[in-house]
Amino acid sequence: MEDLEKILQDSVVYGRPRTHRPYKKILVVVEGIYSMEGSILHLPEVIALKKKYNAYLYLDEAHSIGALGQMGRGVADYFGVDPRDIDISMGTFTKSFGSSGGYIAGNRKLIDYLRSMSYNTVYGCSMPAPLAQQIISSIRIIMGKDVPGEGERRIKCLAENIRYFRARLHEMRLIVYGNRDSPVVPVIVYMPAKLVAFSRRCLELGLGTVVVGFPATTLLLSRVRFCISSAHTRELLDRALDIIEQVSEEIGICYSKQPIPEWAKEILYKDKSHRYTNGFFKNIEPSVNKLLKKSVHTDTVSNSISLRKRCLKRDTNKKCGINTHF
Repeated sequence: MEDLEKILQDSVVYGRPRTHRPYKKILVVVEGIYSMEGSILHLPEVIALKKKYNAYLYLDEAHSIGALGQMGRGVADYFGVDPRDIDISMGTFTKSFGSSGGYIAGNRKLIDYLRSMSYNTVYGCSMPAPLAQQIISSIRIIMGKDVPGEGERRIKCLAENIRYFRARLHEMRLIVYGNRDSPVVPVIVYMPAKLVAFSRRCLELGLGTVVVGFPATTLLLSRVRFCISSAHTRELLDRALDIIEQVSEEIGICYSKQPIPEWAKEILYKDKSHRYTNGFFKNIEPSVNKLLKKSVHTDTVSNSISLRKRCLKRDTNKKCGINTHF
């Protein structure tokens, strides 16, 4: 935000680069969720700067519409700000809506101008009926028009899936970027060679992943990008996470030295009965079982994690009866 304010100040004070004449309009273009970082825009702060320097705000909600906010209306709904403070709002129908195309929203004067002057409108053709119906159906589901409360239920389920998935990744000591409520979950791999190895090994085990490297990222900040959906069940997430954990240990990308965030610890504590009792604990020797359960119940998640990893590093398939392959 400090950098944005500095740019706005320079634009107001110095004006155009050559003539130094004042700008007639200053447009601030931002994204609701940044797709490569998984970070959520601090919209209230941007709106405050926009008003302070009399600028216009252009918001791209490609990844946030249908995924953020109590009603799924995007980053404005997430922060509870007035949508009228956003001058131009844009989004896509290819993600949350599962269709094609996109939209742009603004005041009537702007939309009438675009309809008259935009090449896509003047020379384009109408959207195919099946795609339009898919968009309408998705909007009705999100708004709860067909089944009351269905949209809110899915948004809540998505939020729970996101936090659970991120908490498990933190537990594995992976470097995870982004906000804890962002459905875009980037995991930093760093080395391009490890990025390719991660993708191929996961695919061998039955998990398809999206990997992103140079030039989309800097050369040494290659990453794997996961996108979470409300349609993912806990069993699907656990299966994917087990594969991710196995491959991460094989190729050595558990770089993080940071402590597990407190919010992630709370999720892991609440979920231990499902993950450990039904999954990990029931298939191992009674002596190890008792020790692991004790480490969880004594509020020491890190101890149980390290003990679990030591057990996995041994011949777990024979001694502990844990199936780490799919």
